[in-house]
Amino acid sequence: MDLGLSEEQELLKNFARDFLEKECPETHVREMEEDEQGYSQDLWKKMAEQGWQGLVIPEEHGGTGMGFIDLAILIEEFGRALVPGPFIPTVVGGAIALQEAGSDEQQKQYLPKIASGEQIWALAFTEPTARFDAEGVELEAKAEGDDFVLNGTKLFIRDANAADYLTVVARTTKGKDAEDGVTLLIVDAKSDGISYTELKTIAADKQYEVKFENVKVPKANVLGDVDKGWPLFERIARKGTVIECAYLVGLAQKDFEISVQYAKDRIQFGRPIGSFQAIQHKAADMVTDVDGARFIMYKAAWSVAEDTEEADMDVHMAKAWCSEATRRVVAHGQQIHGGIGFTKEYIIQLYFRRQKAAELAWGDGDFHRELVAEGLKL
Repeated sequence: MDLGLSEEQELLKNFARDFLEKECPETHVREMEEDEQGYSQDLWKKMAEQGWQGLVIPEEHGGTGMGFIDLAILIEEFGRALVPGPFIPTVVGGAIALQEAGSDEQQKQYLPKIASGEQIWALAFTEPTARFDAEGVELEAKAEGDDFVLNGTKLFIRDANAADYLTVVARTTKGKDAEDGVTLLIVDAKSDGISYTELKTIAADKQYEVKFENVKVPKANVLGDVDKGWPLFERIARKGTVIECAYLVGLAQKDFEISVQYAKDRIQFGRPIGSFQAIQHKAADMVTDVDGARFIMYKAAWSVAEDTEEADMDVHMAKAWCSEATRRVVAHGQQIHGGIGFTKEYIIQLYFRRQKAAELAWGDGDFHRELVAEGLKL
């Protein structure tokens, strides 16, 4: 079994690492935590010049036409660098959502502008119900003439403040089956009746409560068919979940590297702390968790890219494992550093905090274990 990357993928990985080490150092990550927008327009433009926003967008729509596994490789490097900003929301809520559910006209209208970096998108799914299934979709979209009128609240929406458009998962019909009556809508993020409230998070990232009060959306902005949006959203969610796993893998890999180097450099009792068995075993556990997470993430990415029958199960297993394996990695990293690992002045806490946010995105380990159990008919 060949688990290696192709020559083109190695070039993508190495270039992305070199680019982000230069353009997104630790100082930039810290600055964006304090920045009102949470991202640099200069870096956004530079990434667009590399074709990254359009990595998985077909060439006829202005993209580079690369595959989903290539995107996972890129996002792993984003995790290493803790790249702040709306890149992942734009790729998932924009490029992927439009390719999975958009009409030819919608793709022609929006995809070229996403690929060029002209438009930023966000995905508005989660609500105060704190559910990741169809029953959690309660935001009402009521048909009135040529429009839908939206009322309700979305919660924990990443980088909503920067978005030009929102892909909103709404309830158009209430029936016995929660999966019926869900509709995906393209919503102008600056529409009258939309308000944004920034949430304070441990990761110091940009997450928002988004309220919709009588927001009018043209029926032409429906993605797919009215009331039939849930299966389309599940396909978007599969890819979004794998992308989150890739981010976690890159994050954990860098946390491990920083911690091992610290163990080699830190002298205590006349010798490097890495010479003590307790530290050695933590490092061994870290690298085991990182490599295991990388393997299961790429297996899920391949299953999704090939649309295999096992894709759903592979994605749920990957998120369950990556969520908790990377949590163990960042915890060991802080323990190896001791007290300094918990101070804001030192880099290791950045990885600890960002891991917490990514662990919960698209559902935590317990949520996905339940879905794995369902897949086993238990």
